[in-house]
Amino acid sequence: MLIREPITMNTLTLRNRIVKAPCDTAGAVDGAPDEKMAEHYRQRSRGTGLVIVEHEWILPEGMAHAKQLSMGDDRLIDAYRVLTDAVHDEGAAVFAQLSHAGARSRDSGLDAIAPSAETVWSQCHPRAMDDEDIDRVINGFVQAAVRAKEAGFDGIQIHSAHGYLLNQFYSPLTNRRSDAYTGSTMEGRTKLHCDILRAVREAVGDSYPVAIRFGACDFMDGGSAIDEIPQAAKAFEDAGADLIDISGGLSGFIIPGRTEPGYFKDLSMAAGSAVSVPVVLTGGVTTGEQLEQLLEEGAADLIGIGRALLSDPDWSVKALETVS
Repeated sequence: MLIREPITMNTLTLRNRIVKAPCDTAGAVDGAPDEKMAEHYRQRSRGTGLVIVEHEWILPEGMAHAKQLSMGDDRLIDAYRVLTDAVHDEGAAVFAQLSHAGARSRDSGLDAIAPSAETVWSQCHPRAMDDEDIDRVINGFVQAAVRAKEAGFDGIQIHSAHGYLLNQFYSPLTNRRSDAYTGSTMEGRTKLHCDILRAVREAVGDSYPVAIRFGACDFMDGGSAIDEIPQAAKAFEDAGADLIDISGGLSGFIIPGRTEPGYFKDLSMAAGSAVSVPVVLTGGVTTGEQLEQLLEEGAADLIGIGRALLSDPDWSVKALETVS
């Protein structure tokens, strides 16, 4: 059964194809995970191949909400070691998901920044980023990745989905720039992603896994489209990504009106057609049989489980037992 097959990315081998998708619990205490959160992740590591921890802001103005985790300060490293040790005790690997919310930031008390002042969200009034802002964001991701490595994470994932900052650069609807990061070309739309991937790779070393969560399609008129995915995914691989985790863009982690298992599989297969690194598909999977079927179809190399693992911490163990 494919669900049980190990898979390697960079130098890291996962014991199976089950990924705990990053799901925000809004349980951080001053940006740090507490013992309750560490136990939450320990429980969901049983039987799971890879655990991706919920998003952590890298800079204060990129905070999505007040109860979000942070990777923006060295003081947090020891608290994360408790969490990573808990996951490792159960035999799973664990990644940190590094994030900047951009125009969707709130609760920080700071002005929001974005590729452009224009957004698709009427409640957002960001400031268009200048060169200094871009340099600060790149460095923020780099410093957060170094902290995550020191805290015992087996790799990091750069968040570019669900309408957050990097996804805002990728979408033509929110990127109205005319400089090197222009929203009018694929090179411009992916430039910040690639700049960050290369800078992070230089900081953490060649053997440390670096992933990207890619909001690959906006499902909106004038937004990012499915036929653009191979070019973007290849650019990310060339810039140093070891894993591409597919999700939605400005539409979020859903497709309106669709709930079938693997509802993003057209996106993940488009990415997989262009890259040699593993691809993750998340969305709508509730049983081990569904997971196995998607793997057998070639929809992705790994399958992310979100809500099902939130509601049942033993989901992975049960899935492995029921697929035969």
